[in-house]
Amino acid sequence: MIYHLPPTSVFPKTMPLPAVGPEIAIIGSGPGGLTFAIALKQQLGYNNFTIFEKANSVGGTWRDNIYPGCSSDNNIHFYSLSTDLKPDWNTTHAFQPEIEEYWQKLSEKYSLLPHLVFGCEVVAANWDSLAQVYHITTKDVKTGALSLTTARILVSAVGLLAVPKFPDIPGLADFRGTMFHSARWVDTELDGKRVAVIGNGASATQFLPIISQRPNIRVTQFCRTPNWLFPPLRASFSSWQIWAFKYLPFFLRSYRFSSYLELETLYFAVWLGTKFTRSMFETHMKNHMLKHAPAKYHPQLIPNYPAGCKRLLIDSDYLSALHQDNVTMNWEGISSIVPDGIISRTGEHLAFDVIIAASGFVTGSYPLTIRGTKQTLQEYYEKEGGPMAYLGTSTPDFPNFFTLNGANTASGHMPFFFVHEVQSNYIIKLIKPIIEGRISSVDVTTSATDAYNTKIKSRISRSVFMNCLSWYRASPSGIPNIFPGAMFLFWWWLLWPTWNHYRVIGEQTPLLS
Repeated sequence: MIYHLPPTSVFPKTMPLPAVGPEIAIIGSGPGGLTFAIALKQQLGYNNFTIFEKANSVGGTWRDNIYPGCSSDNNIHFYSLSTDLKPDWNTTHAFQPEIEEYWQKLSEKYSLLPHLVFGCEVVAANWDSLAQVYHITTKDVKTGALSLTTARILVSAVGLLAVPKFPDIPGLADFRGTMFHSARWVDTELDGKRVAVIGNGASATQFLPIISQRPNIRVTQFCRTPNWLFPPLRASFSSWQIWAFKYLPFFLRSYRFSSYLELETLYFAVWLGTKFTRSMFETHMKNHMLKHAPAKYHPQLIPNYPAGCKRLLIDSDYLSALHQDNVTMNWEGISSIVPDGIISRTGEHLAFDVIIAASGFVTGSYPLTIRGTKQTLQEYYEKEGGPMAYLGTSTPDFPNFFTLNGANTASGHMPFFFVHEVQSNYIIKLIKPIIEGRISSVDVTTSATDAYNTKIKSRISRSVFMNCLSWYRASPSGIPNIFPGAMFLFWWWLLWPTWNHYRVIGEQTPLLS
């Protein structure tokens, strides 16, 4: 193979020429990367791929998020892959260790371990138009040593929940106590400590009820925006149900499909529904919140925005925990962080030993330097006003590059696993002609991408997401992270590629349009 390093290459001149790598490189071994790898094996019987993983095990967000109480917020049987249903989940909403184990076992079942390179971080990739390959720079996490390899196809499975976001508060670096993000939980001693929790989103509402049970701990939760909370949904499966899931034909499939229908019904009632249907759910949630939360917090806890424009949360004994004498909610806001604690916006000096940031993830940028034919992916995002992709999967001027959980693929009502499968099946159809040698590359057109995003913006302009800002829609003019539609629609749009939306290089036989 002849290598043509582009003049804008980020590779140091002292590095050796790249080794001939796999045909397909996958970045990340979380649920997205593993789902795609499994699809390659199941649908194509294909094995010439490598999964680069900077950590030392698989699992992605379910490996990294080990905070107390971490669990799924969708029915776990719909969190499972359709190809690998698990009949013996313990509860309807499984906890992190069980979900991580599920992905570990799948990686063993499908013999993915030989394809995995652990402790290896992809830091950059450059598309070479002449050689029709990506030149990929990887870094050994332990030694920092850089290496080069190539791949004809590059699949990003970095995920939306990969990079923790710390709050933008003055003095954050000055704190002398213990501080960490909930997504990078530190197993530190909390007994008898004064603990500040910054944020009241999904992770905070899961771990606060648990850590507040520690002896002599005092927890202050700093909140900015109230959230709508569903009543608790988790229930244990009976031994009879597990037996039926295992042995009765179609019982598990039927149960899983009913879970899907419930979620889609929720979408049509809340996200796409009328003010009447939405108000029914809001009344249900409001009654639960007023019944179970301390009366002194009622004015702050009930949102003044419609349900659905921010993430809906599930109450996991969170509201009950607010009654404890050692738990305090602070709605005053944070002015700054000082060496021994926090200064509130009212000027009050509050001393803390531990600060836990439950402040979400970075979702508006891409953490790697991927360069296509004209620019980097991040430069493209900045030019377009935010992350943008055709069907959340392909980006113009980035041939043979595909993103799982790309722009506009998040869902307020459906688990990421569904999106992973839909996108993987779509990408398989796009790359099959490349693997078969019929074409050398595919590159979505700018016109198709612009038309798609015009359609997405039009849909979101008529949706509940216009009523507030959140990580679903981070800026008034920016491109949203959320997919403003039912997941059936997303599945339908990605069922088959529309080939005339792509530039095809090296075509040997006509492709279906």
